[in-house]
Amino acid sequence: MSDLSRYTDEIVISWPELHRDARFLSQQLHEIGSWTGIIAITRGGLVPAALIARELEIRLIDTVCVSSYAAGTGGGAEQAQGGVQVLKGVAGDGAGYLLIDDLVDTGKTAQVVRQMLPKAHFATLYAKPAGRPFVDTCVKEFKQNKWIFFPWDIDYQFVKPIKDGGKVRSQ
Repeated sequence: MSDLSRYTDEIVISWPELHRDARFLSQQLHEIGSWTGIIAITRGGLVPAALIARELEIRLIDTVCVSSYAAGTGGGAEQAQGGVQVLKGVAGDGAGYLLIDDLVDTGKTAQVVRQMLPKAHFATLYAKPAGRPFVDTCVKEFKQNKWIFFPWDIDYQFVKPIKDGGKVRSQ
């Protein structure tokens, strides 16, 4: 199990931000060339892959099913990255395909998938320094000590105004 103390801050990505970043990534990928299809790394790559497929009008989508995070009891940074397990691969070397994920963090998953599909163009929305060398294209880079919350990880709730007794969430 990895050291959870390395996460000293959190970043929350909203649906509108994720969508804007996926469109920006789509523009970058469109400028590079045309693609045979998309291979999404599950589960995080599914939503970005769908958005990119729409923008680039790609209809052929497959998945590489990989598990590298073991769920903790509280979610967030309490999800410790463990060993990488390939649950489903794809045939071929990835030539002509986009390999899409939401985030490359430590690079453990990226290394495994890169070995499986060495000729695919690997694109992520977000990258951290340890994983960045394994990715061809990304939109934003974050420090290694940041835990990234995606829109599907969080629950939006009404918050009372401070004047009415609402509390400020700690930063």
